[in-house]
Amino acid sequence: MDKESLKKEIKEVIISSLELEDIKVEDINDSEPIFGAGLGLDSIDALELGVALKKKFGVKFSSENKQNREHFASVNSLAEYIFSQKESSND
Repeated sequence: MDKESLKKEIKEVIISSLELEDIKVEDINDSEPIFGAGLGLDSIDALELGVALKKKFGVKFSSENKQNREHFASVNSLAEYIFSQKESSND
């Protein structure tokens, strides 16, 4: 899977798992923040999104991992994290 396809799938997971009915895939900018000023998501949304991403892509997010904030910064950063996890699992 290439990164552009992955980003599209991440956006679809964000929209479906958080029931963002008024938002389309095209409305989500790859580099804009997902939380706060971007889509306006909060910590509860982060938990739900983390579970949905785990189900869809098989990646894990640990509550002790201080890098989670960086991973969830934008669609781009989520794609990088998921891509790196998939590559390391293929080794």
